[in-house]
Amino acid sequence: MAQDTFKRVEIKYILSSDQYEALRKKLEPYMSEDQYGLSRIRSIYYDTKGYDIIRESLEKPTYKEKLRLRCYGEVKEDSKVFLELKKKFKGIVYKRRIELTYKEAIDYLENGIKPDNQSQIFKEIDYFVTFYKPSVRTYIEYDRVALYGHCDSDLRITFDSLISAKFNESSLINVTANEIVLEKGKYLMEIKGQLAMPSWLSEALSELKIFPVSFSKYGTACLENEELF
Repeated sequence: MAQDTFKRVEIKYILSSDQYEALRKKLEPYMSEDQYGLSRIRSIYYDTKGYDIIRESLEKPTYKEKLRLRCYGEVKEDSKVFLELKKKFKGIVYKRRIELTYKEAIDYLENGIKPDNQSQIFKEIDYFVTFYKPSVRTYIEYDRVALYGHCDSDLRITFDSLISAKFNESSLINVTANEIVLEKGKYLMEIKGQLAMPSWLSEALSELKIFPVSFSKYGTACLENEELF
């Protein structure tokens, strides 16, 4: 069964193609690709009509949260998707998600029909939906390669590329994004785990001059759309 709660630190970096290739070689003794290999990830972000949630998030408050519907690979009505509430408080990321069919998720988000899954996590998501009354705002898609640590199963590194967006798109089926969020040849890397980073990883990042950045796929997409901000 897929994990439905996460608590971890997530540190982001932007890599050039050369940095990406060099780092992948350095990671080989310590990490391996997960079972999915290269996968396509699609998400729909929900926000208020005035994009209040992402506007506040971009101000870097102590606490922030966002709601998204995420899938891996191609989607049909009976495909499994994740409805996720992602929160960040004082640098720690808390992700809460439930697994639904795509049809169940759309019935709930667009028509208010609650799924059979009435778990505590769903109640948290439902409170968010009731409070903000969010609607479809931005579709984001990208390719991802995920690695896991050989000795530390909590350590994960993901590399996202070809990140693009489409605004006011309400479907995850047969969609093509048309707004570039991260230029071709660049990679968004996220290191996900506990507070302490392994020394071998710190040394590799330092040697390759890879430094942390602040980067939000959804936020960057909105900032680059002059009609919104």
